[in-house]
Amino acid sequence: MADNGDNRTLDEVRVDIDSIDREIQQLISRRAKCAQRVADIKLAEVQAALEAGDTEAEVVYYRPEREAQVLQNIIDREEGPLQGETVAHIFREVMSACLALEKPLQVAYLGPEGTFTQAAAIKHFGHAAVCVPRGTIASVFAQVESGECNYGVVPVENSTEGMVSHTLDNFMDSSLKISGEVEMGIGHHLLVASHTGKGDIQRICAHQQALAQCRNWLDRNWPDIERVAVSSNGEAARMAVDMPGVAAIAGDMAAELYGLEKLAEHIEDYADNTTRFLIIGREEVPASGRDKTSIIVSSRNKPGALFTLLDPFRKAGVSLTRIDTRPSRTEKWAYVFFIEFEGHLQDENIAGIVGELEEQSILLKPLGSYPRAVL
Repeated sequence: MADNGDNRTLDEVRVDIDSIDREIQQLISRRAKCAQRVADIKLAEVQAALEAGDTEAEVVYYRPEREAQVLQNIIDREEGPLQGETVAHIFREVMSACLALEKPLQVAYLGPEGTFTQAAAIKHFGHAAVCVPRGTIASVFAQVESGECNYGVVPVENSTEGMVSHTLDNFMDSSLKISGEVEMGIGHHLLVASHTGKGDIQRICAHQQALAQCRNWLDRNWPDIERVAVSSNGEAARMAVDMPGVAAIAGDMAAELYGLEKLAEHIEDYADNTTRFLIIGREEVPASGRDKTSIIVSSRNKPGALFTLLDPFRKAGVSLTRIDTRPSRTEKWAYVFFIEFEGHLQDENIAGIVGELEEQSILLKPLGSYPRAVL
C-alpha cells in the first residue's frame, strides 16, 4: 500500500472514526430538527391561508424538484474517495427519514411485495416511505387519484422490450401528472423453493416482460418447460413458495422476501437490462433545472402529420428522448403519440413548442414536467 503520509496507528484512526461518527450523528439530528421546523412553518402558512378563505390550501411536504437539486449537488461536489452516487444514496435515506418526521409519504406501487417496482419506489423515496402494493397498474393510478396515496410508481419502459403499454393507456384518461422517474438495472434469477429440485420444475412463471427479457436463456436451458405469464414477478415468487413444481423469474428482493433459492443467477439476455419507472402524483412539479416533459398528442390524419408534430422541436433545438404510439380510442386506424423531451413546460421555448402543437393537433395533453433521474 502506498504511503499517504498518515502515520497514525490503527487505534488512533479508530478514535478518529468514533469522533467523526459522533459529529455525523449530531449533524443528522440538527437536520431532522430543521425538517420538523419546516413542517411547522408549512402548517402555519396553510392555516393562515384557510383562515383567509383559501379552501383549497393544503400542506405540500414533498418537493420533487428540491430533492433532485439536493441530490445532484451532492453528486457534483463529492471529491472522493467515495463516488458521488454512493454518497447521494446515503443522503437519500437521511432525507427520507427527515421527511417522515414531517409526514410519512404513502406510495402505491405495482405489487405484490418483492417486485422491481417496489425496489424502484424505495430507491426514489427511501425506506421511510410507506409502500403500498397494488395488483394492477390501473389500481396504482386509482390509489393516487383518490388521495389514499401521495404518489405511485409504475413501470413505463424497458431497455430491451420497449414501452409498457398499460402504463401509457392509463395516462389517457387520468388527471395525474408525472412527478419523477427512476431507472433500475434489472437482474433476473431463476428462483425455487428450498424443497424444489431441478427435476421437479414443471412451470416457469414471471411477468410477461421478464419472460421476454430472458427468452433466449430459457430457450437454451429450459426449452420444454411451460412458461406462464402472471401479474408480476413478485406474484411468481409467491407462487413458487405455495405451488409445487413452480419456478419463478424474479430479483434479489423477491428471493430474500420469500426465502427462495437461486437455481440460476442473472439470466437476462442482455447484461445492461434496465427498466425506467415513472412517479405519478396529483401536483405539477416546478422546474429543477434538469427536467424532462411528457405529452400525449394526436394530429389530423393527413400526409406529413408526424413531421408537422416533430418539426417545432427541431426548429427550437429541443432533443426528444422518447416517442411512442398507441391506438386512438376514438377513431379507427388513428394513433396518439407519447412524446418525451428535454426541458420544462415553464421554459419559454417549450411553451412556444406547445403553443404550435395546440394549433396543429386535435388532442394535446401535457402529462407533466419532472426532474430527470439522479440516482
